[in-house]
This record gives sequence, C-alpha cells and structure tokens, in this order.
Amino acid sequence: METKMKKKATLGHALIPMAFIIVALIVTMQFWGGDPHLPILFAAVVAAIVAIVGLGYTWKELEDGIVDTIKMAMQAILILMIIGMIIGTWILGGIVPTMIYYGLKLLSPSIFLVATCLLCCIVSLATGSSWTTAGTVGIALVGVGIGLGMNPGIVAGSIISGAYFGDKMSPLSDTTNLAPAMAGSTLFEHIRHMIYTTGPSLIISLILYGIIGMRFAGNEIDTAAINEILNGLEANFNISLILLLAPILVIAMVIFKVPAMPGLIGGTILGALFAFLFQGADMTAIVEATHYGYASDTGVTVIDDLLSRGGLDSMMWTVSLILCAMSFGGVMEKSGMLEAIASSIMKLAHGTGSLVLATIITIIAMNMMAGDQYLAIVIPGRMYRQIYEDRGLHPKNLSRVLEDAGTLTSPLVPWNSCGLFMSGTLGVATLVYLPYCFLNIINPLVSIFYGFTGITMEKLPGFEKTA
Repeated sequence: METKMKKKATLGHALIPMAFIIVALIVTMQFWGGDPHLPILFAAVVAAIVAIVGLGYTWKELEDGIVDTIKMAMQAILILMIIGMIIGTWILGGIVPTMIYYGLKLLSPSIFLVATCLLCCIVSLATGSSWTTAGTVGIALVGVGIGLGMNPGIVAGSIISGAYFGDKMSPLSDTTNLAPAMAGSTLFEHIRHMIYTTGPSLIISLILYGIIGMRFAGNEIDTAAINEILNGLEANFNISLILLLAPILVIAMVIFKVPAMPGLIGGTILGALFAFLFQGADMTAIVEATHYGYASDTGVTVIDDLLSRGGLDSMMWTVSLILCAMSFGGVMEKSGMLEAIASSIMKLAHGTGSLVLATIITIIAMNMMAGDQYLAIVIPGRMYRQIYEDRGLHPKNLSRVLEDAGTLTSPLVPWNSCGLFMSGTLGVATLVYLPYCFLNIINPLVSIFYGFTGITMEKLPGFEKTA
C-alpha cells in the first residue's frame, strides 16, 4: 500500500484547531452552560481533519497517536480512581473531619488572615480540592472576615491562596496527578520538587497576610458560624488526634519515595480500618463510601456540602475530561502541530530561564484562551516535554512549572472556570481578590527566578552541561 507523502505542520496549521478549541470552549461554557468535554472532543476532530486533509496523515496514524498519548496518562487516571476511594474512606473514618476540626481551632482575630490561609491549606490538602474548600469553609470565613471589618477581597485572597496551596501539593488532587503524567515525572517526586517553589511562596504570603492582619488585632470575632461547624463535627464523628496518623503516613510516603499506587491503596485500607474502629461503620457503609462516596447528613449545610464527596465514581468526570484532552493532544502531537507551536516559541528561548519563562507564558495564555486549567496543563505539557528533555532537564522541572503556573493562575482569570467558580462562590469579583492572592502571584515568579538562576533545576542523570 502506497504511503501518502506528509507535509510538515506549520504554525498556520496548528492555529486552526487552537482557535476552534478556544471559541468552542467559550461558547459552550459561557453561553450554553456546558462542560468542556465536548468542545475538546470536537476540537480533536477539527485537528484530525487538518492533519488528514492538509498534512497527509491517515486516520490510523492519528488514532495510534491518541492511544499512545492516553497511555502516558494511564497512571494518573488509575491514581485518580484510587484517590476517589481514599477520600470516601477518609471522610467515613473521621480523618478529614478531624483535620478540619483542629484547623478551625487556629482562628484568632489578630492572626485571622494567616489562620484563614493555613486552615484552607489544611482542608485542601485533606480533600485535594480547592473548589470544595472555597465552597464550604471559605464561605464561612468570608462572613467572619466581613464581621471583623476586613476588605472581602483580602479575605477571599487568603482563602484562595490556601485552597490552591493544598490543591497543588495534595496527592489527592487531580491536577497534582495530571502534571507529572504530562511531563513524564512521577507523583511523589513531583510533589517533593514543588516544595522548593511553593514552600517559600507560602511563607512570603503568610508574612504579608500577617502584616495586613495586624491592623485588625483586638477586633471581636463572630464565632457563630465556626462553632456551628465544630459542634456539628463533634456530634457526628469521633474526633481524635490518633486519626491524624493517616495524613502523617501519606507525608511519610512522599518523603520515603513509596510508589504512589501501593501507598494510596494502603491509605484507603487505613481509612476503612479507622471507619470501623473509631466511627463504628460496618462493611456496607465502607464499601458504599469507597465506591459511591460519602453522603453527609448532619443537618448542618456547610458540613454536608463539605463532606458529601469522594468515591470511585466521583472521579469519572475528571477521567473522561482527561481522555478528551488526551485525544486532542494526541492528534496535535502526532501531526506535528504542537511541535510547530513550540518551535515558534523556542526561537525566543535560548537558556533555561527563558525556557521556563516561555513555558509559564504559554500556560497562562492557555488559561486565558481556553478558560480551563486542565488544558493549561495538558497542552503545554505535551508541547514542552521533548524540549526539556533535549536540554537535559529532568521531567520534574516541567511538571513543577505546569502547576506553578497552570494550577495557580487559573482562579486569577475572570472567565476561566476556576475564576468563575471562586468569584461566584465567595461573592467577590475576580479583579477584587486578585491582588491579594499572594501565593498564586508569587509562586510563578519564584519559578521564573529559579529558571534564570538554575536553583533546583535538576538535570537528567548523565547529562553533561554544554557551553
């Protein structure tokens, strides 16, 4: 069978599906109230048409590209499914409620902003979700902050900074699993490597919140909303410091480089054991929480909204979105269109610092154009993976940059799904809270600084630095 001669993809070819996906996402999500899945899938169709008609590829070749790209994400998909299970058992076992309970005890008027940020860090680390954190304890904290006479934008900024710290660093987060899958890194080495940029960024943010919060020292705090949550948790769960052993063990797994899947399955089993020993749950309740998630029925709306989640089924929306994004990315990569975009950008990036800067600009542009943080991780991840490897940079450098910019800048874009959610949930306009999202602003800048200075930019084993 005669093979058709293929043309080399140009920037013009690549911009056709990219323009389509941006317009399709905006129209579907902003005007039709739909999810991003179908626009991304149809963008893959458009990319395939360009590749077949304009570049001479066969459908079989593109299909192989899609399957190969999905294979790269399979570990992340499997981990996400396990994470759904671990969340369900950790809530049933009282582990997540215990973390929230002791987190709320941190609140004090003189350090309200610092405590708010730290509390949201804890809740988001425990749940792996910035949206859940903002939509539950975040709402209560905005009310408390307003009661103290604080600018709602400052309070919302501290909530979002904390929520996205946890979303970025938690092994239970979907983006934390997606970024290393796209870059070719592993989950726990990715988390360890992010500490170098995210740790200093959080410390600087807490100092700034502490300075601002000192103006409100001595103000009376309205504890009614907080006490309602504390009392509700105490009434429905056996709260015990022993339950904190579970998250401590997860942290230990990260430190001792335990493979992600076996470690998280162990965490799921531990959650089920705690549910049986401390909460009196039977096997029916444990199996239900593991598969379908935990359904909270405390009568306290904030608690029920916060804890009704988890389970294997809860991850299927994200898994299907990843599969759609991988299909688009697979066609774009196989046809050479991603390479065409990357090559155009790389003409301006000669050193490691300019490479990191170009990557971050691309990610932020994707967050702004596509309005979706998943695409802001997937597309740049596939674009830059080979370039980082060619320059001798370890994949965990790219996975860290993907989250430093992709995850953290998404709530700063008013029309991004994350920006829309945060502004709608907290009742504060995106441009009002944006200047006070210190972590989200500082972290990408720290990442760029590391790129130009070479700090923690680890090389591939055996790579000889060239002049």
